[in-house]
Amino acid sequence: MFVNFRRIHKCKCLQLLTTGLVLCMVMVCWEEADHHVVRHIRSYTYRYLINRYEFLNSSFIITSKHPHSKSSSTNVFGWLWDYSYLINHPQKCGGRDGDKSWDDVFLLLFVKSSPENFEQRQAIRDTWGNESFLWSELGANVRLLFALGMHPDVRQRSRVQAALLQEDKVYGDLIQQNFEDSFHNLTAKLILQYHWGHNYCPQAHFFMSADDDVFIHMPNLLKYLRQLESGQSGAKDLWVGHVYRGAPPVRRMKSKYYIPYDLYPWYSYPDYTAGAGYVVSRDVVAKIYHATLVTNSSIYIDDVFMGICAKTMGVYPQEHLYFSGEGKAPYHPCIYEHMITSHGHAADVRTLWHTATDPTITSNYRGYMGNLYCTAVRVMMLCLPYYQNTYSCMAAFT
Repeated sequence: MFVNFRRIHKCKCLQLLTTGLVLCMVMVCWEEADHHVVRHIRSYTYRYLINRYEFLNSSFIITSKHPHSKSSSTNVFGWLWDYSYLINHPQKCGGRDGDKSWDDVFLLLFVKSSPENFEQRQAIRDTWGNESFLWSELGANVRLLFALGMHPDVRQRSRVQAALLQEDKVYGDLIQQNFEDSFHNLTAKLILQYHWGHNYCPQAHFFMSADDDVFIHMPNLLKYLRQLESGQSGAKDLWVGHVYRGAPPVRRMKSKYYIPYDLYPWYSYPDYTAGAGYVVSRDVVAKIYHATLVTNSSIYIDDVFMGICAKTMGVYPQEHLYFSGEGKAPYHPCIYEHMITSHGHAADVRTLWHTATDPTITSNYRGYMGNLYCTAVRVMMLCLPYYQNTYSCMAAFT
């Protein structure tokens, strides 16, 4: 029998070349594949099969006999809660002109803002954060505050600070501490909010934290919170928002969310809500406040730090289908009818506010046929991968 050895050698060479090419592609793409597939499989397995997180108490709770050291704003234990105030309004939640009803704050609304984002703060004051409108039109006593640090650029700091002082003189709604306003100090900004709320506005029924590029449909939010409070169990142990379950730490050094192994060596974070916008009840504010006093705050991702504090205090996040994650919600009246928050709005806040809260727009989509039409529209919009970071597909059927 005749054997063509030349053909056999060609086949082997082709196999070797193909194998080498595949291995090269795997090596090049491994970081992405590991991040998007392998780490998520590990984290989900860890979250759903173990789901105890006992290591939080032993690794993040400080047992020092002297936790209130004032030697520095960030001591060796990682506390960030003793920064001094540069701008403060301790009486913000007090009565106005002797009106005692104004003392009963329904919602304390904290917006995380950067010092230079004046236009975004002004748009919020003019729309969904307008205290006077919310009181006169919706009957809700809401207090709006902006949480800030110092401008990160030392060369511009004095100029920006002077502008902030002038802005606060006009509006009286800035709360600022002397830490550098940067991504890696977001945990300091979270602690600022909870300490201020606990110390100066403990009577508020609800507390909300949001980014300054988030749109909040206040009529829908207030309606939802009032329904919770009027229920038989009331609003206790409430922490509601867009929940991330079994999220893995990011190990890519180029990512701003990078967390090294020595800081957090485990496969999965405890459950937490997106920091873009979430609501907690009054009792949870007190619990998180006390947790921040004894929790190592070296985790600089504020969403995750919130999850750690809440887990150690026995508070668990609740999913609401119309709290947005990192993405922007679709523009459509069938979405506005249920919308609570939408992320990624800087230039269109005023337009969206007037459109989304106009009752004449959503009234055209009510009744049996209107509900059927809106369900179909929401399915087409929300069940596509493009909107996976806003509202889930399940929201289409509510």
